[in-house]
Amino acid sequence: MSEGINWREELLESANFNGKQERILREGPRSLVDSWILGALYSRWKKLSGYREPPVPNCQSSFQEFNKKVREVEE
Repeated sequence: MSEGINWREELLESANFNGKQERILREGPRSLVDSWILGALYSRWKKLSGYREPPVPNCQSSFQEFNKKVREVEE
């Protein structure tokens, strides 16, 4: 496991959780539903810690742009 922020431990120290949430944070998910709960807890940690995802670049293009590039290659 890479060294870095242990968000699970950090989250456990910062708030109170019910038994199931605490088990999932300590032991990991055992089912699909547990995975969903873990994902929600991770989102909660990011919000509490002020973590922001980097912006996603705009990769949109139009069919007209595509056709223009194809014509340039064909010439």
